[in-house]
Order: sequence, then structure tokens, then C-alpha cells
Amino acid sequence: MTLVLHGGRVWTGDPRRPYATAVAVAGGRITAVGTDAEVRRAVGRPSETFDLVGRTVVPGLQDAHIHPVWGALEALRCDLTGAADAESCLTAVREYAAAHPGRPWILGGGWSMDCFPRGWPTREPLDAVVPDRPVFLPNADHHSAWVNSAAMERAGIDRASPDPPAGRIERDAAGRPTGVLHESAMDLVARLLPPDTIEDQLAALGHAQAHLFRYGVTGWQDAIVGTYGGAGDTLAAYRRADAEGLLKARVTGALWWDRDRGLEQLDDLVARRGEPGLRFRASAVKVMQDGVLENGTGALLEPYLDSCGCTTGNLGHSNVPAALLAEAVTRLDADGFQVHFHAIGDRAVRECLDAVEAAAGANGTRERRHHIAHVQLVDDADIGRFAELGVTANVQSLWATHHQQTDELTNPLLGEGRAGRQYPFRRLLHSGARLAGGSDWPVTTADPWQAMHVAVHRTEPPGSAHTGWPGADRPFVPHERLELTDILRAYTAGSAWVNGNDDEVGLLREDMAADLSVLDRDLFAPDTEVAGTRAVLTLVAGEPVHAD
Repeated sequence: MTLVLHGGRVWTGDPRRPYATAVAVAGGRITAVGTDAEVRRAVGRPSETFDLVGRTVVPGLQDAHIHPVWGALEALRCDLTGAADAESCLTAVREYAAAHPGRPWILGGGWSMDCFPRGWPTREPLDAVVPDRPVFLPNADHHSAWVNSAAMERAGIDRASPDPPAGRIERDAAGRPTGVLHESAMDLVARLLPPDTIEDQLAALGHAQAHLFRYGVTGWQDAIVGTYGGAGDTLAAYRRADAEGLLKARVTGALWWDRDRGLEQLDDLVARRGEPGLRFRASAVKVMQDGVLENGTGALLEPYLDSCGCTTGNLGHSNVPAALLAEAVTRLDADGFQVHFHAIGDRAVRECLDAVEAAAGANGTRERRHHIAHVQLVDDADIGRFAELGVTANVQSLWATHHQQTDELTNPLLGEGRAGRQYPFRRLLHSGARLAGGSDWPVTTADPWQAMHVAVHRTEPPGSAHTGWPGADRPFVPHERLELTDILRAYTAGSAWVNGNDDEVGLLREDMAADLSVLDRDLFAPDTEVAGTRAVLTLVAGEPVHAD
């Protein structure tokens, strides 16, 4: 059967022919791209036609940094992502606990730091709404968790408890734990949580996949396949979904590098990689090199500032010592793994680039697809090194706006100079770096079109929960804005590159796999609002996986 989509705007992503008006699909592949007349001549009489009525076709989007199973599980539990303040968080927890009296733990998460004074909640209000069961609620960025007294008692956390390596227990002036655990300190409670069943994970994966197809996302890289921060290992669920034909999207899994272990885990990672399946392969390793700036764990070249603007002694934390990181990446690279780095601070970014440079020196010149996610702060001296080393900048552009967390919690810690260098997407692109696009869902929404709005405008997208913040409509570091085609290319060809399937997808070109999306608008018409875009039809290998 041949399907011809015609009468609209086709953005191919192909530099040789970026625009067309029609595309033909047969046998799961693209058989023709061109004008309506050209495609009609190429295919003859099609079996089926789809009139675009002026709407836009794009290659299937790929999310290069996402946690979809965890996102769906949180959405199905005590979901705090829509809470606007502390009271609404507590109301949601109270109502969820009342509705699930048989649950031994109250789990969920997604609360925003700007709901609470100075960014952090305390255990006492949580004790008041759930006095009888332990509660564990990671915040939106999943670098901290809110727990009640029952959870801390089970974990044996008290005033005498030391901070673990790569973590911190938030404490009051008297040294008593307040109910927030940062980074690896989350594991003190997380290791006690009831494990997710594979049935729970499969249901969540199905929910997440359908959710992403509505946006036109046809593939992704799961940025942590392993046990982290209270979330379970999803490797078995992915493999089963792939084997049973439940997984339609193209997925690359990034196996978790355990920051509490060293090089001895290399053999385990090789064993976990296994053989690629039809739609899933575990060909990457995730290294979380630092934390986040808001809690002072992002690794910086120069110290954080305090509330008075004075220099502190805190440079943040490198989860993997630089020398060990270089050796680990060299070994992973030699074993054929891609390394997917988390790096927020400028020191973490440099350490990751140094590690890739060490790997290249030891293993010789060859194509590498290592990538650094987040790149919130990059030193000027390191901008050009991305292109020189072939490292992709994996950007989460939705974060690059004025909103309360940025303006009140992050920028004061950096000072004006560093705050004005955040998210340097345009400089990276113009230096020759390849960009890939990712959401980091459930840290923030999975909606790529909101992220693209921010990449282009550097302002909050319409309908965002942050649009009421003073200055939300003022561009944040405006000289780093991208063109729409730049961020579209990041979410298509760029992400296909890091996901290792750019030989099949990422462009609309004859003989490529027919992964594509029909959008609900002409994306390139003057004054078109990018935020709010949805797919009316999504195909993976020519198979409809979503239709409105």
C-alpha cells in the first residue's frame, strides 16, 4: 500500500532539499519527496491519500534525554507537578494518601522548589498530612527528595547521620535533618522503597509512549536505565516490551554508571548491554558528573555566592573524580559504548570534555557520539571544544527563561556575570557543535514544542505555569536564541545522531524509514505559535501510532 501526504508544507530536514509539499510512504519507507506533481508522477496511483490542507509534515522527533517510565509512574502516583505553592502540594499529598489507605508508602513527586521558602520544604507539614506512613517525594529535577519523619526513622537518619559521599542531608541551625535529602542522600531512604513490578513499568511505558506520540516524538534516549533516586531499573521492562511488540518507538537506553562504584562495574555494564532488539538497544552509559546549581551541587570553576553576594568556599561536587572519569570514559569508549554525560556547571562540562579528549588520545581517531546534556554553564574556553572533539550538546531549552527558580534561587548563587552566560546554545551551534534536543521529562514537560518556543524566543511559552512571574516575557540571555529550523534539526537529525539511528531516521528522504509527524498547523507561517503544536498523525516505520 502506498500512502501519499500532499497539499501542505513538508520540512524534510535534508539540506539538499529542505522543503517540499508531498511525501509518499510504502513498505515502511519513504518512497518519494517533492512537489505534489513530482510525487504523483513517482508513485502513480496511490492506495491512500492524506490531504494536509496546508499543515506541516516533519521527521519524527526524537527526545535525546528523557525518563519516560519514571515520568509516567509519577503521573500515576502522587503527582505534584501542577502544584503552585506549598499548600497545594500538601493538599495533593493529603488527598492522595486518603484515596490510597492501603499503600505502605506514599510515592510520587514533581514539586517545584519555588513553592517553598528558600526552595526547600520541611518534614513537619508532611508529618501533619501523613503521620502514619513513610513519604518519599522527589522534586521536579530529581536531585532532591522531600521525606517525612516516618521515612527518616526507617532509614535511621538523625542528627548524628553523616552526609554520604556525593550527597547532603538538609539540616536546620541545630543540625537536625529537616526532611530534604540531596543527591546520593536520597538513597538512604530510596533503598527501602517497595520495588516497582515489571507490570507497573510496562503499563507506565505504554502510557509514556502514547503521550510522546501525541507530540510527534517517535524515539528517545532513556537517560537512566538503572536504579536511581527511588526509581527502579527499567532494562527488563524495555526488553520485554520490545520482544512482545509493545515498544513501537525507537529507544536507546543509557545504562546507569553507579557513582558509588568504580571501574569494577565495567564488566557488569558490558553484560547488561546485551544484544540490540528490534526497537531497543542499551548502547550508552549515563554518567551524572555533577548535581544542580539550585542546591549548590553543580560543579563550578569559581565558587558559589551567598545570599549577600559574597564568595563562599563551595565549588559544588564532581560525582566522579576527574582522573577516574577520564579512565572510565576511555574504557567505555574502547568497549564501544556511547557516554551520555549530565553536566550542569562549567567545571563538570570541562571534566567531561577532558575525559573525551583522553579517550580519543588513547583509542585513536574514530567517530564518537558522546554527548553532554544540560550545558547550563560552559566556560568560554570550552565552547569550541565540543566541535573539536565531536561531542554533541544535548540541550533542554525549556529551562532558558526568566522564572522564579532561575531568578530567585539560581542567579544569585552565580552573580551577574555567570548568570548572563547560561544555556549558550547559539554560541555552541555557531562554533560548529552539533545540537540534540531533549526534555528531561519528568523534570519538566515532555512537550517538545514548548521547548522549541523557548529556544527561539527565550521567554516562557504561552500557558506555562510560570507566565505570571514578573519578567517571564523578557528574553533570558537573548543573544543565545536559535532559529526554529536550528532547534527542529536538534530534535530530529541531531537526536537521531546521538541515538545511533540517523542512517534510518531524522530526515525525510527517499529510502529512509517512514518516521514522521503531521502537525496541526503550518509551522512556518508568519506569526504561527510554536508552543501548543500537536501531531494529528504520527507514523513509525509507516505504521500509524497516533491519529486525531
